[in-house]
Amino acid sequence: MFYDFANSAFTTIIVSVVYSAYFVKSVVAGSEGYGEMLWGRAIGISMTLVALTAPILGAVADHSRAKKRLLFMNCWLTVIFTALLWFVGPGDIFSGMLFFIIANFGFNSANVFYDAFLPEVSSPASVGKISGYGWSFGYLGGLLSLVLSLILLKVNVRLIFPMIALHHFGFSLFTFFWLKEVRLPSQRTNYLKAGFNRVVWSIRNIRNLPQLTRYILSYFIYNDGITTVIAFASIYGITRFGMNTQDMIIYFILAQFTSIAGAAVFGWLTDKTNTKLALSISLLIWIAVVIWAFFCSSAFEYYLVGLLAGLAIGSSQANSRTMLSQLTPPDKQAEFFGFYTLTGRLSAIVGPILYGWIAHQTGDLRWSVLSLMAFFIIGWILLQSVSLSRGIKEARDLNKSINTSWGASASHN
Repeated sequence: MFYDFANSAFTTIIVSVVYSAYFVKSVVAGSEGYGEMLWGRAIGISMTLVALTAPILGAVADHSRAKKRLLFMNCWLTVIFTALLWFVGPGDIFSGMLFFIIANFGFNSANVFYDAFLPEVSSPASVGKISGYGWSFGYLGGLLSLVLSLILLKVNVRLIFPMIALHHFGFSLFTFFWLKEVRLPSQRTNYLKAGFNRVVWSIRNIRNLPQLTRYILSYFIYNDGITTVIAFASIYGITRFGMNTQDMIIYFILAQFTSIAGAAVFGWLTDKTNTKLALSISLLIWIAVVIWAFFCSSAFEYYLVGLLAGLAIGSSQANSRTMLSQLTPPDKQAEFFGFYTLTGRLSAIVGPILYGWIAHQTGDLRWSVLSLMAFFIIGWILLQSVSLSRGIKEARDLNKSINTSWGASASHN
């Protein structure tokens, strides 16, 4: 939970609120839609890099029990390049994109290994609640970073970037020192080769997990909408309603409260009912958010949209992580969270680039926003085809097969 508290500052301030707007309006400062297009490409490039590496690294982490080590290697990569954003000034488009791409790559790669700890710190009966509490605690971290940013904004906006790096590093130390990883006896092996072999094994055997396959397809589509909202929410408010960075910080401070409530309440709802129902409700809220944002006519009304969006994002992100954990064989968690990240990052390539392209072509961000509704509607429809109870059984059956095949291989060797 402390790592959620630490890393939420990055996605809140760098991706969503301050740096995104700073890059588009101060660094690029080009024609209408040009900055949005470059920002969408920066998001897309970083997500492509994560998509290419996440499955292999996840498999390596499973085989070597090195989740914690890989988590903090990527965490520190994020911290270093977030701090380097201090040196990005007006016109520094190349360095502004490069430093962000590397920092965002580290942030999203770290989440592969962080998410894979969820089954180790919870039980099947409490996984939804603990995932929700983690997100809620993370939004508290985001809230703290927003308040500090509001103070530093009055001095120099660029001071915010090293402050976020310090926040991420400092609070992640609690996880670094306290979190205990389940370890296997050390053995001499080529972990990269072993990781690659396990990815190939998973691809061949994923046909035994049809419910997980359906869910990942649904996630691939609806997560595209979520990622794009996170990347462009601040830019939309500033461009369409003339809000400034201070206004957007206050906007996100207010949204943090509904995000905290959404993660906690929907985590509780998951344990009381089931993850699929809770996630379906949150996607319906997202559809309402997109429609409202399209017709929104004032900054005050956009604040209200933000409150509803906060509820949606808190609930959907917590329940997405929980559902994947439930549909995945316990002994392949990091590997399948790598596929989950691969899916999420591949989808995150399409949405931001499409959003930026529509904005550049039309000069009207409203049409970019409206395009997001298709992602949530299609994702919701596909989610309804997933049987949660059948998927959990499929995961358990495959886990037995994993133990049998790997045990037989060890005996043979």
